[in-house]
Amino acid sequence: MRVWYDACTGKHVRYGTTIARKLRSLGHEVILTTRRHPDTLALASLLKEDFVAIGRYSSASLFSKLKESTKRTSKLAEFFKNNLPDVAISHQSVELCRVAFGLAIPIILTADTPHADAVNRLTIPLSKALVVSEAIPKRLFACYGKPKIYQFKGVDEVAWIKGFSPTKDFNFERPLIVVRQLETRASYALEKEDVTEKAAKKLAKLGNVLFISRYGKQKINGVITLEKFVDTASLVASADLVVSAGGTISREAALQGTPSIVISEFGKTYVNEYLAKKGFPLFMANASDVISIAKRYIGKRFDVQKKLSSLEDPVDIIVKVISENFNKSC
Repeated sequence: MRVWYDACTGKHVRYGTTIARKLRSLGHEVILTTRRHPDTLALASLLKEDFVAIGRYSSASLFSKLKESTKRTSKLAEFFKNNLPDVAISHQSVELCRVAFGLAIPIILTADTPHADAVNRLTIPLSKALVVSEAIPKRLFACYGKPKIYQFKGVDEVAWIKGFSPTKDFNFERPLIVVRQLETRASYALEKEDVTEKAAKKLAKLGNVLFISRYGKQKINGVITLEKFVDTASLVASADLVVSAGGTISREAALQGTPSIVISEFGKTYVNEYLAKKGFPLFMANASDVISIAKRYIGKRFDVQKKLSSLEDPVDIIVKVISENFNKSC
């Protein structure tokens, strides 16, 4: 069976790599595509996976986003026109969904951001199956279309954190506080203030702050700014505290026992609250509460191995979906 996975971000590269390795072990062919993005190709190289780079990411304006997405869609269609995959999988890649739907290729999606209305509108209605955490009520995705929804007992990040071993030791001065910049140019965050930059400045009083910038050079007094790719899953494993406004890096940290704070910018974040309720060190906070929570947990380590082992790997569910719906030999 021929499977196509398209990765638009670093998170997708990790997810796609894990899915591809599982499917290959079952005898399937997997084609991995991505776009030129600050994280994608560097992470693919680190993971020693061969992703075909088609198109690029642009965050300059809504017009540039639309233009690059349209160009990429056309290039992907050309890439597959003479040798179609049997099924397409992605974490809501808009271009994959348009191409696969247009070429009558069944689509399996993963998703964890019900607040990302634009992406949900452009992808979910075209899919055959949706694999999501049980943390998220089905109704929040069902309202976009009628794919069959499969839920699993865990979060997406379990797929690559279970069995994960850090690839690098980091020698930053301690206590090390990692702050991931809010994705202010994402469609769901265009009107949001960058609360992560403000938090980084305040947290500098508590330790050595490493600010992971999403958009190139950024000078913040008293803070180290990382502008190039870094293996965040390994970095947060050795950090004393992680702070973000999204979730992926915070969930990667909490699943490895590193205390993590998510600044609540998008209302209720179901997957974050799910992990917190299960006892992982992930704490939701208003911007004004970050310092007090940081003081309480910085430097503490949590033994989460039993909790992690009890969570379900979504890749197993994806394999099951393929087996039950698209390939009886899987």
